[in-house]
Amino acid sequence: MKSILNIITEEISGAFEAKGYDRSYGKVTLSNRPDLCQYQCNGALAAAKEYKKAPIMIAEDVVSSLKDNKLFNKVEAIKPGFINIDVSNDFLADYLNDMNKDEKHGFEEVDNPKTIVIDYGGPNVAKPLHVGHLRSAVIGESLKRLARFVGHEVIGDVHLGDWGLQMGLIITELKKRQPELLYFDEEYDGEYPEEAPFTISELEEIYPAANEYSKENPEFKEEAKQTTFLLQNGHRGYTALWNHILNVSIADLKRNYDNLDVSFDLWKKESDAQKYIPDMVKYMKENNYTRISDGALVIDVKEETDTREIPPCMVLKSDGATLYNTTDLATIVEREKLFDPDRIIYVVDKRQELYFEQVFRAAKKTKIIGDDVELIFQGFGTMNGKDGKPFKTRDGGVMRLEYLIESINEEVYSKMMENRTIPEEEAREIAKIVGLAALKYGDLSNQASKDYIFDIDRFTSFEGNTGPYILYTIVRIKSILKNYEKITGSSLKNGVIRPYDIESQINLMLEASKFNETIANAYEELAPHKLCKYVYDLSNAFNTFYHENKIIAEEDKEKQESWIALIKLVLEILETSINILGFKAPERM
Repeated sequence: MKSILNIITEEISGAFEAKGYDRSYGKVTLSNRPDLCQYQCNGALAAAKEYKKAPIMIAEDVVSSLKDNKLFNKVEAIKPGFINIDVSNDFLADYLNDMNKDEKHGFEEVDNPKTIVIDYGGPNVAKPLHVGHLRSAVIGESLKRLARFVGHEVIGDVHLGDWGLQMGLIITELKKRQPELLYFDEEYDGEYPEEAPFTISELEEIYPAANEYSKENPEFKEEAKQTTFLLQNGHRGYTALWNHILNVSIADLKRNYDNLDVSFDLWKKESDAQKYIPDMVKYMKENNYTRISDGALVIDVKEETDTREIPPCMVLKSDGATLYNTTDLATIVEREKLFDPDRIIYVVDKRQELYFEQVFRAAKKTKIIGDDVELIFQGFGTMNGKDGKPFKTRDGGVMRLEYLIESINEEVYSKMMENRTIPEEEAREIAKIVGLAALKYGDLSNQASKDYIFDIDRFTSFEGNTGPYILYTIVRIKSILKNYEKITGSSLKNGVIRPYDIESQINLMLEASKFNETIANAYEELAPHKLCKYVYDLSNAFNTFYHENKIIAEEDKEKQESWIALIKLVLEILETSINILGFKAPERM
């Protein structure tokens, strides 16, 4: 199905053309004055200069050719040249009935699906997930689901940080604590134990301890650097320890991401790209893409049109060591070889924009990725506390993500139990579902690039623009449908939506009809917040309709059946939308 906006635009464009004007002036948008009309076209204002006519004359010309068009209830020209449009209730009902018959509510998947890699998550092994990892995971998961719904082939990659000095520090600290371990015996040539010599809790304590110790003990840091070098060159014992670190860390990361309902198709790591580096560097040198600067190997990426300083992209340090730049370029090489992607989207902190600009330019300049491949930086802002600064614990530390989730679940549970009596176990399970919606919706309803204030009281409120309010609306619709089925013995699978001239019903139908346009726009702009706004507007429209009409008590059975068909469609649209956003609704609250 075409979106309702496209259908209206085609009609208005045809009217422009019929009156001798270019059809491109017929673009229709949602009205910015919904009190005056549902849709509007401002094309006559733009056409006035080309056709040397007053805008109102052009608008009246166009409107005159639409007076008998059954698609519209109202089309009028308003000075200085606006065209205000209301669609007919019959057309709107027919459109929704067609949506009702389609598995995707009439959304047309793309004709030419692209292969898209989304790089999101980005945690380091041996460290717990903290609140700083929230936005990448939540935004990336939503974009992945959105792109799949649109019809693309999408590969989500966590891209773990598992290489570099942090590994050397952990192994060296472990050697300091437990020198008797087989991994440090240079004479040992047998099999190493399958079980790691540490738990995740111990591992998470080892790295910060090692990092702090290295700051005051230069000889320890030098030893860690040597350990890193030996690891990266295949030292048996260190490689075995590194594998233990990965296995223990990944198991814990998966558990935490599961709690966020975030999943990855790939658990690729920085180390996976290492094998591509030698050939990549050799290729760059041989093709004169690099130069030496103070002993380091760099690629000049500055362009004449730049209005700010763009430093060269360093590929190798003066001592020949690699950097994050090197690994990220090699990862692009790897993705090109494995997936031949059309787009690679990086969901990362917006403060890394300059860094990724350098890497993207280096990749394009050296032709390690095709000119037709889009490299997209999807930067996000920070989650701040009420003081406007990056969110911290009460003692000033960085909060672990699982503790944040626990705190929001507890807050939801407390609010649920204020006015309800639900068995403890069920209440806790519902609180988890609602808490996740509160957390994710609280994040996603903000434009990704902007900072936002984490306000647990507001996020967990059952009123206003919040996740719990959206879920409460869904649960309310489910309850009405269950009551209807219980009373009538019918689930009304093939109900017909009829165009009763009731303002709250027409408004609800209008909101429901915007689903396809919203999905297309949200994907095109990589903007989950637009889908959040739609879900909120649709929920508000339903609740107004619900409060003004007694659905279950309605005596006109044809009208009642029509309303049931309408709210079933609204329920399906809401559930589809929140699934794309990355959460679900309980059966009751």
